[in-house]
Amino acid sequence: MDTLRVVLSPILNDECFVKLLVNNNFTDGPCLKYGLSKGLGIGIILGSLLVKVPQILKIYRGKSAAGITIIGVLLELFAMSSNLSYSYCKGFPFSAWGEVSFLVIQTSIIAALVLKYSYGSNILPLSFFIGYGAVLYTLISDLTPIDILWSMQAANVPIIIISRMIQVWTNFGNKSTGQLSAVTVFMLFFGSTARIFTSIQETGDQIVIITFTVASICNAIIAFQMIYYWNSKGKVTIVSKKSSSKGKGKTTPTTSNNTKSIGNENKNQSLPAKQTGKKSEGQKQKKK
Repeated sequence: MDTLRVVLSPILNDECFVKLLVNNNFTDGPCLKYGLSKGLGIGIILGSLLVKVPQILKIYRGKSAAGITIIGVLLELFAMSSNLSYSYCKGFPFSAWGEVSFLVIQTSIIAALVLKYSYGSNILPLSFFIGYGAVLYTLISDLTPIDILWSMQAANVPIIIISRMIQVWTNFGNKSTGQLSAVTVFMLFFGSTARIFTSIQETGDQIVIITFTVASICNAIIAFQMIYYWNSKGKVTIVSKKSSSKGKGKTTPTTSNNTKSIGNENKNQSLPAKQTGKKSEGQKQKKK
């Protein structure tokens, strides 16, 4: 029993361990909510270790960031950085925000890949890492007052809406989700939805709860687009090469229907001639 207590210590405190597993009081509401919240929080953190890896691999292997806007990625990174610094400085339990620390790393890698493949520069990604690292250090240190961090956290609501709607509009315009990873999209949706419950239980901070609620709604829209455009290849651009003025490779497009119609016209034109020819020969024979 002592070994089990140690194993379950991240999920159940001593009081809830005794009530639920020693006294078998499975109707204790507060302890059930506490254990569920801790369990979900740890599960979300473990899932966040790889949540954006499929997206990173898809961009890297395809050597393309098609369908992913750098503005949307940077706005998302700002929202994550605000939540990370605010939760850390407020002293919230790690199980309530720990996944953000891993998401920040993965999202910054995505931003660097988008800069590399969209602008064809190796200097931009390096400059981005250096600049972002300096900003993040400033936020989580004592250099930034808590009031500013709260304001940044409050600004997450419109920023999340804008960043997600940019992606939604891009998907709608392309009639495709491009290089977005389905695994990443659905994991973000389920994770943000579960975070609403854990935030209520572990932080009670209204601005954090509202932030995850808005994020869940926006992620649900993108998840719906992922399903709707699942088999869509997006817009296909057909480029026709015009012949040069020098006359090289001139081609005259024709269709089988046109050929048939021309043939029919020729036949129709030849029929009267043949018929009149036959009539004239008959008239000559009668005269004879």
